[in-house]
Amino acid sequence: FFYYIFIIPSPILWKFKQQIKSMFVQLFRNTVGSSRCALARTMSTEAAHRPPLDLHGLHARYANAAYVAASKGSMLDTVENELAAIKLTATKSPAFKSFLDNPLISRDDKEKGVEEMFKGKVSNVTLNLMMTLAGNARLSEAPKIADTFSQLMKAKRGEVEATIISADPLTKAQVTAIEAAMKNQVGKDKSVILSAKVDPSILGGLQVQIGDQFLDLSVGSKIDSISRTAV
Repeated sequence: FFYYIFIIPSPILWKFKQQIKSMFVQLFRNTVGSSRCALARTMSTEAAHRPPLDLHGLHARYANAAYVAASKGSMLDTVENELAAIKLTATKSPAFKSFLDNPLISRDDKEKGVEEMFKGKVSNVTLNLMMTLAGNARLSEAPKIADTFSQLMKAKRGEVEATIISADPLTKAQVTAIEAAMKNQVGKDKSVILSAKVDPSILGGLQVQIGDQFLDLSVGSKIDSISRTAV
């Protein structure tokens, strides 16, 4: 056997090494660039499905998870309607409410009951939520979780709930004027969902509740204020 030894001249070897180095540098840059683009797309996608309100607590934890899942599945409105229907059923049906609330029913039996009642009748998001609540012995919280989900949806639509309390029923013109004034306060990108209540005990004037803000312009509160000052 003959062995041939090839001696590569130093300049050629150096050039070869430089080419290899350049290839690895380019490969590294392409990999890092692709990773950064993928990360940016992932972050953008996550932000698009993030709940519009920063809510905390038990009900918010389940509602937030359902919101994200429904948003990714493009079924937010569907899930909102389904949860509202579940809450309404719990209000009108003593048997259904008892099923939700009864701690003597085992978790396994509740999961089976939920599957029998809802599978094929609601979206997978709502079914998974109810199954999770059953498995965690939290079915009794379903109506409040529905309320929290509704709160998230109203925030997404830019809806602001407001309540006007008056001593006497307001006319349609008065309600319209109040609604317009509130619209100016909350901003053009939001819509006011106004409800009116009558409470003769305030004697006159108005009490206004917008979100978590309360404004008391009633005659009753003024009388109380004058009375406290006099004392």
